[in-house]
Amino acid sequence: MLKKLIATMAIGLSVTSAFAQDINFGIISTEATQNLKADWQPLLDDMQKQTGLKVKAFFSPDYAGIIEGLRFNKVQIAWMGNKSAMEAVDRSNVSVFAQMVNADGTQGYYSHLIVNVNSPLNNIQDMFANAKNLSFGNGDPNSTSGYLVPSFYVFAQNNVNPKTAFKVVRSANHETNALAVANKQIDVATNNSENLEKLKARQPEKVRDIKIIWTSPLIPLDPLVMSNSVPAATQEKIKTFFYNYAKTDPREKEIVMKISKLSGFKPSTNDQLKPIRQLALFSQRNKIEADTTLSAAEKQSKLAAIDQQLAALK
Repeated sequence: MLKKLIATMAIGLSVTSAFAQDINFGIISTEATQNLKADWQPLLDDMQKQTGLKVKAFFSPDYAGIIEGLRFNKVQIAWMGNKSAMEAVDRSNVSVFAQMVNADGTQGYYSHLIVNVNSPLNNIQDMFANAKNLSFGNGDPNSTSGYLVPSFYVFAQNNVNPKTAFKVVRSANHETNALAVANKQIDVATNNSENLEKLKARQPEKVRDIKIIWTSPLIPLDPLVMSNSVPAATQEKIKTFFYNYAKTDPREKEIVMKISKLSGFKPSTNDQLKPIRQLALFSQRNKIEADTTLSAAEKQSKLAAIDQQLAALK
């Protein structure tokens, strides 16, 4: 009886251990799920083979779904933008462990505002002058290039609230916004250089129907995050896989090129997010300064709190 009990317990522990090695890899919704799956699945298959972990892709219709998946341990690793990674680090017990590396050696990418190629709009001044008659496609609220960067550099710095400035405002992923602009379904939208390159490879005729009217400063390349609850030994397996992936193997090099014209991944930490934290705080500061509903004392108190946070990031 004792032997049978011990055997049963051993099987139970084995099953628990096996489940502990299951890894769900979150992929932010920058475009259609079928496109993301086609790009990422070969890498995830290699990850499973090389680490011995059971690796599954996890998709969500918005960035918040990945952040919440990490928070409730339905997702253990994720590819994210810098802003969504910042939210996840703050709310979901994760840490940045890797950063994408571009094959061309560039250190980042750019946010854009785009219009149809036949649009009379040529710059953001034209856009502001005609905003009341325009429809605007914003990005996911947790997107760096689709939301945070244009919110600060285009709107906050010009004291414009997009929610009230435009005739219509809607939110969508990068691909949906780009296609809507190309098809004249929306007048202006946010996007980024990486997504336009991917769209150019898949639907070049659509990119020919798009004109860029604004380009941001350089944005740091996207991070990968991992839950701090993943066992240390498993974390090391995962880090070793990513840090060495596509270093020499021609097939692996093709896979990361297809994902986003990458050469691979390099080690990184939460420090990568500092510029984005500063940007988010500067954006908040501008909103407070422009808020006419606050008393002088309230405004001073709120600004002092943000200045304290900014000072801590230096």
